[in-house]
Amino acid sequence: MTPPDLPTHLPHFIDGEPTDSASGATFEVLDPVSNQPYATAAAGGPDDVARAVAAARRAFTEGPWPSMPSRARARVLMAIADAVEAREDRLAELESFDTGLPITQARGQAKRAAENFRFFADLIVASGDDAYSVPGSQLNYVVRKPVGVAGLITPWNTPFMLESWKLAPALAAGCPVVLKPAEFTPLSASLWPGIFADAGLPRGVFNLVNGIGEDAGAALVEHPEVPLISFTGETTTGKTIMRTAAEHLKGLSMELGGKSPVLVFADADLDAALDSTLFGVFSLNGERCTAGSRILVERAVYDEFCERYAERAGQIVVGDPADPATEVGALVHPEHYARVLSYVEVGKTEGRLLAGGGRPAHLPSGNYLAPTVFADVKPGARIFQEEIFGPVVALTPFDSEAEAIALANDVRYGLAGYVWTNDLRRGHRVAAAIEAGMVWLNSHNVRDLRTPFGGVKNSGVGHEGGHRSIDFYTDEHIVHVALGEVHTPRFGASR
Repeated sequence: MTPPDLPTHLPHFIDGEPTDSASGATFEVLDPVSNQPYATAAAGGPDDVARAVAAARRAFTEGPWPSMPSRARARVLMAIADAVEAREDRLAELESFDTGLPITQARGQAKRAAENFRFFADLIVASGDDAYSVPGSQLNYVVRKPVGVAGLITPWNTPFMLESWKLAPALAAGCPVVLKPAEFTPLSASLWPGIFADAGLPRGVFNLVNGIGEDAGAALVEHPEVPLISFTGETTTGKTIMRTAAEHLKGLSMELGGKSPVLVFADADLDAALDSTLFGVFSLNGERCTAGSRILVERAVYDEFCERYAERAGQIVVGDPADPATEVGALVHPEHYARVLSYVEVGKTEGRLLAGGGRPAHLPSGNYLAPTVFADVKPGARIFQEEIFGPVVALTPFDSEAEAIALANDVRYGLAGYVWTNDLRRGHRVAAAIEAGMVWLNSHNVRDLRTPFGGVKNSGVGHEGGHRSIDFYTDEHIVHVALGEVHTPRFGASR
């Protein structure tokens, strides 16, 4: 269902004004149900990024935002949160239409985005500067200063909420921003200018440039007056950004791909583990970086788990994203859909197909895939090793704790991990042994905004969340003050 009053053109937003590309270039935006274009978007390039960076730089050097007291910035962030929540219904319908997410899952995005702004509003007010005293001799204190213009490059899965993850701490720290949203899903980003205007964010602090990653994204990374880049996306793109950023010694925070394991031991609560593992890989259409897409099950309960898992997966409702009954909607774009289908075909040669494996019969068009389950997948299989980013899962048995840990760590990624066991000592032991930035024990992906979020190995560089985000967007400036007589060796004074 097409939302009412849908924009037919999505411009950039630079220095407080909507604007088209200097070249006049545009690109088409498709909806994933019909795969037909519903709008054009301004296709940004180096000239547009340069204009956006210049506006953000003026806001940094001449505007009030970077030097504003933290309490004053926090009031604006709270107003942003209120403005986001006021648009909850509109955001949900736009996000569902543009991404293919089921409407019931899109509805939670506004609250999560608003909470990001409220959290960092509270954090920036509560943050204090460190001081170190050398009694009778010296006082050393640390002042945090915003680094400068922050380049934010965001993905197409839950785009609005993930944009808020970067916007909230960057703005809280005092950094003006240039946001480059994903080209597949630019629609919900068009809400930000109105939200920020309602909240009273000063002109030029927020700038948005639409465009293809190789053009707009690359220009943002290459720009010499953008000292730091926060990127969420796939690992190959992250490597390209890292190479480019190295030339300019830019600060980087990158949350990249994942192939997260779930370890299910025989003593686990299998009902809870089934609920969690089904939700963990099939919610958000499987297009989530922390999806538990490799499920490792102790052999004693493996056959039972496979049978029950496949039965439940076969009952998942696949359908129109706008239908409240839908649990899995349409994948985001025909290019991505074709990629996921290619992995399904590979999987049919690497594992035993228990459920799904193709388009649901009742959905003859659109980017739909039935939740797909492969069993008996060997660790060398591509569907075990490579990120698919869709509703596809691999099940593999193990015989011992040591084997489970080895299988969990036998990939190049290390974003998340999940452990299911009622043996608390084993749970802590296994959680500590998994090579991942984050592990959930007897739980699915529940976020605490105070904790670090990020991965190891090929899953990223750096962590965001809590004070680590403020650390990233600020420089530490240390002032050393003498409190008494300074006794300095008097070079050249011996005659």
